[in-house]
Formats: sequence, structure tokens, C-alpha cells
Amino acid sequence: MSNDGLYVGFDSSTTACKAIAFDHHGTAVAEGRAVIALDNPSPDAWEQDGGRWWEALGEASRAMMAALGRRADEVRAVCIANQRETVVVADAAGEPKAPALVWMDGRGGEQVEAAKAKLGESYLHKVSGKPPCTTPSLYKLLALFAREPALRDGDFRILDVHGFLSWKLTGCCATSLAAADPMGMVDMQARDWSEEILSLLDLERKHLPSLVEPGAVLGTLTEEAAKHTALAEGLPLIAGAGDGQCAGLGAGITGGARAYLNLGTAIVCGVLSTSYRCEMAFRTLYGAAPGSYFLETDLQGGTFSLTWLLGRLLGCGEDEAEGRRASLEREALALPAGSDGLLFVPYLNGVMNPHWDDDATALLFGLRGSHGPAHVYRAVLEGIALEQRSHLEGLETAVGRLEELVLLGGGAKSDLWCQIMADVTGRRVVRAGTVEATALGAAMLAAVACGPHQDVSAAARSMTRLGARFEPGGHAPRYATLYETVYRGLYQDVAGRMAALAAFRRE
Repeated sequence: MSNDGLYVGFDSSTTACKAIAFDHHGTAVAEGRAVIALDNPSPDAWEQDGGRWWEALGEASRAMMAALGRRADEVRAVCIANQRETVVVADAAGEPKAPALVWMDGRGGEQVEAAKAKLGESYLHKVSGKPPCTTPSLYKLLALFAREPALRDGDFRILDVHGFLSWKLTGCCATSLAAADPMGMVDMQARDWSEEILSLLDLERKHLPSLVEPGAVLGTLTEEAAKHTALAEGLPLIAGAGDGQCAGLGAGITGGARAYLNLGTAIVCGVLSTSYRCEMAFRTLYGAAPGSYFLETDLQGGTFSLTWLLGRLLGCGEDEAEGRRASLEREALALPAGSDGLLFVPYLNGVMNPHWDDDATALLFGLRGSHGPAHVYRAVLEGIALEQRSHLEGLETAVGRLEELVLLGGGAKSDLWCQIMADVTGRRVVRAGTVEATALGAAMLAAVACGPHQDVSAAARSMTRLGARFEPGGHAPRYATLYETVYRGLYQDVAGRMAALAAFRRE
């Protein structure tokens, strides 16, 4: 038995919860996984059963503990990484009163404008670190209470995913600062809920979880939680962070001219900063490490765009989607850079930085009769990479030239996409040593709080590693031409038409 123990990272993401036990070297020893359904009841509505988060965590944890076998008693602490901005209204017992609103939910457009009119766009940005748009929980909640005012009746709580799960695990209604701040309701410099922003929702502190610094002990597992998870009663729960910040930590981003790039449902790129900065080119969040911030870009149409292509456009069921994707990847590999003149602008769920336009829509630009599904598939990979190039330009205004991107997430498994990302951005691309960097980042926080590592830098040196490298290749000049002559400025050329189309759709 190892004296250094095992550390569990729970990754409660958009479509699944994973429970992974890591040793102090960052090796995954056992894991479990449970699916979480995602509902789309109307075009802008994305919802989940918040109770399923707890069910899935229990299923994943029990599977992990079963896989650990004799090593089950080596678990020293657990920590949560969570899908961000997703929020649920719960009753006094912590049970959901309505479906949870997922980060993709875009029904708060009117509320964004009303909030800007009341407090000012620059004020909301400076205080919360997030330019106003429908992504932060604040605007989703304003829209929800306008639709369903009865949800405010009686005693209720507003909970992010971390707060919901923490309450279930420990009986403490608390969450991590680095999980709550994406909600858009935290004063980032005061490190506390913003009274002025809460006034927009007519909320009191009693309606919200208390805030705990990431990496601190939030509480210990109750007897009921121990039965639900098969973990030991009294085990420490370490306050974690949003999945993006944990992924950055799990990718080993603790400084230097490096950024993490998560090719997940959304495409999230972040660089570490020791100071608080606000610019329209990115949003600002707390880092998982004490005293740090992540300057982060976010494209909501990430691997979601591939899911849309396979499911909505090509009609593939879940059982055939992966085989069809692999076939399209092989066909796309044989196509020329630029997909024979087909360009995809990946705004299927609007656009955050740098335009902050919830009415923006995706484009298939240059479509001709000679184009087929493989052209669209490659154009999606290239379009996301072209958009990421523009995001990097914005980040570099704050931190200087970035030399290396550490890729993680499901999309990083694709050699084709990794090479396209290197060619389009002109940066060296390196795979993280694990595709489960989010869960690893949470486990690292647990290993610092209750284990052998003195701080997150020491944990990163011991627990993270890098994989395959991709350098910009012969297609880079052609992609540079495509970016400069076609992609750059394309949004501005059609933004007015997008707004008119959005107004038409709402009529």
C-alpha cells in the first residue's frame, strides 16, 4: 500500500460525470463514468435534471471504488470540477424546483440588455470579469424568474453544479469561489458575492451558498453521502474549480508562454495571470491555484459542432456516430487545406469573445454542389481553428506571444485536428498526457490539500506530463492566406444581417 494515497477528481461535465482516482504521480488507477442527459426543448433552451448530477456522481464513484478493489481504503480526499454557468434553483432541502439551466441556454437576451441599462455594461464587466452576454448564470436566472416567478416562493437556493454536489456530499451549502465566479455574480476583486449584481435578482445571501477558496477543505462526507458514493464517511471534500480552470491545472499550466486549449463541447483556451485584468478579448476567472487568474477565451460551438453535424445534419444515431465520425475523418484527411473553398464559422451557439453577440449564427460559406459531408467535417475542424487564431491574438495583447498550446479534451484525440490547429495558429501544439486533465486538475488540488505535494507547482511537476507534439507544417502559409483574406472580418461583414435574421426568427 502506498503511503501517499489516492486522490479523486470528480468531473461533472455537460454530458457525463467521471470519477477518477489518481496516485501522487498523476497516474489514473481506477475510474467510473455515468451519462447525464441534455435536453433541448426549444431552439434557445438547454436544460438538465439537476438531480441527475447527484445520481451520476454516485454511479461513477461506486464504479470507481469497485475497480479500486483492495486499494479503496487508500483514498485520502476528493475534489470537484464542474461544468460552469449551469445553475439550478433548489428548495430548502437542496432538491431541484425546476430543470437546471445549462451553460448553452440562451434565453436571457432581453435580460442582458436590461442589466446593462441598469448597472452599465462596463460596470458589469469590471466587477464580474465577464462582458454581459447570455452565458453567465445571472442572465439565465433573470429570464427564468421572469418566466416562472413562483420559483421564488418559500425558501430557495441558487446553486451552481459544484455547490449542489457539495451540499449533497457534506451537508454544507457552500461552493468554491473558482466554481461560482463564472456565474457572473461575484465581485472578482472583493472575492465575494456582489451586492449590486445580486440586487438585479432581488436576492439575499441566504439564497446562495457560502464561498470557499479553491484548495481549502469545504467539508467532510456525511454518512448518507458515503453510502451513495461507496467512499469513506468523513473523507475531506476539497473546494475545486470550474472544469476549465481544473483542466488548465491538469494540463500543467502554471506559468510561462503556454496556454491550455480544451477541445471539448466548448473550445476553451486559457493563460495564467497573477493580476486581475478586464478586456473584451477574453473573460477573467479565478485560477485553481491561490492568487491566480485565468484569462480565458470560449467558443461554445466546439465538439458540439461535430455532434450537430453527425446527429442533426447526417442523422446518425448514438450507436453509429463514432463510426461515421472516424470514416469522415479518414475522408477529410485526403482533402486539401481549406476544404476546397468551404469555410465554416462556428457560431452555432452565438459568439462570446471578442464580439459578445448572442444573435450571431454559424455560417457555411462557399458551399458548392461539389462539396460533400467530408468537406463539411474538415471545414468544421478548420473553422474552429481559424476562430481560435483570432482568440489567441486577443489573449496576446495581455500576455505577449504564446509559443505553445497544450491540447486536451475529446477533440485532442484527433491527429488531423491537432495538426490543423498547429498549421492554422502557427503555434506548436502538444497533447496533454491525459485526456482527463479536468479530473486530474481536481485531484491535484486534493493532493495539495491532503497529500504529499506542497503546492500546485510541485503537484504539476509530479502529476502532469505531455504527449505527442505537432509543429506548424507545409499547410500553414495557405491557412494564413485564408485567415487574412477571408476569415478575418467576415463576422463584421454580416453581423447586421445576423441581427436582422435573429429578429425575424423571434417574430
